[in-house]
Amino acid sequence: MSRIQRAYQVELDLTNEQTTACKQHAGAARWAYNWGLQRKQEEYRTTGRSPNAMELHRELNALKQTEVPWLYEVSKCAPQEALRHLDRAFAHFFRRVELKKAGKYKGKLGYPKRKSKKKGLGGFRFNEGANIHVYSDAIQLPRLGRLRLKERGYLPTSGGQIRSATVREQAGHWYVSVLVEQEHTAPVNTGPVVGVDLGLKRLATLSDGQIEENPRHLKRRLKKIKRFHRAVTRKQKGSHNRKKAARRLGRLYRTVANQRANTLHQLTSRLAKTKSVVVIEDLNVAGMLKNHRLAQAIGDVGWGEFRRQLTYKAAWYGCRVIVADRWWASSKTCSRCGWVDESLTLADRTFVCRNPDRPGCGLVVDRDLNAAKNLEHLADSSADRQNACGGGSAGGGRGSAVKLPSVKQEPDTFSPLVG
Repeated sequence: MSRIQRAYQVELDLTNEQTTACKQHAGAARWAYNWGLQRKQEEYRTTGRSPNAMELHRELNALKQTEVPWLYEVSKCAPQEALRHLDRAFAHFFRRVELKKAGKYKGKLGYPKRKSKKKGLGGFRFNEGANIHVYSDAIQLPRLGRLRLKERGYLPTSGGQIRSATVREQAGHWYVSVLVEQEHTAPVNTGPVVGVDLGLKRLATLSDGQIEENPRHLKRRLKKIKRFHRAVTRKQKGSHNRKKAARRLGRLYRTVANQRANTLHQLTSRLAKTKSVVVIEDLNVAGMLKNHRLAQAIGDVGWGEFRRQLTYKAAWYGCRVIVADRWWASSKTCSRCGWVDESLTLADRTFVCRNPDRPGCGLVVDRDLNAAKNLEHLADSSADRQNACGGGSAGGGRGSAVKLPSVKQEPDTFSPLVG
């Protein structure tokens, strides 16, 4: 038995007064973040040192009495946690700077920027020291009172300790996310071993023959999204009609994101609960997204989110995740005899074994199913080199495997607890 931290998110059912109070808290957090960013920059230019979150919070408490008395209307946690968030943003920025100097980071450094209300109301956070109570149908938060939940019985009401509660707005809907530290015993998973080959035409092909089709949530609504975008741009800037059109567009994007997340949650939960070992590929998703012809389709299918969900759910349900080396030729290798077809191209959707040393093999199988079976075979050979979260790599190394392009392409594709 071990203690784990698990987050539970549920939508809030707010009254008009409660919605206004949430907007005030979100505005206070956003203002504190921007104020802290400005103070850090001013102090650094003057003294060469920037104040930390606690120093800024003490300075902000002094300003409450004179310049910003409206901060007394919201919980002290909203601006305080925003300043801590700012500290973490700078810490990540400097970490990336050091990695960049060492040649280990190639992306953007991500210097903290001001938060704008135009990009969303944002949210606010209560830490574990706040007076947080969870009930079966409601949650009680400081200064906000008792807020009803749209889903009853989901948040745990006993058996754990609340670490934080975060309230956030998305397309006019308010959500609360509760982080709970609780005892957890991973069950003994006696399910079979399965290899999973991710793709674009199909979301996933399993080595046992099951196929998960790609629903293409974004592509199916792309025309409507473009129409809503045109409606926003044709409205006068700053007008109420433009704001209404932007809210309508945001609701559509929210629908697409929720449907995509639901598809991935169903698949990853089923794999983690029913399989003892799941073998997946180590896909270079960030590199693939640079291919502008496939970036939309890759973003829509959510390969990175699939791996993230499968990793943490595997620890919950006693499943083990193995990540195969990205340079291993899973699609070009015969799953029956091990022969490698160097001439196999991306347009070939069927694998045909032409091993001259074993002419009796003659395996003819779907390309994705062949790759999934090869991934399944790695489970036995790489058991000693993996941890429960798939921290190692399976298969041949970069020098011993056939060198493959880093882009995985397919033809004809688009894009009450007491705290």
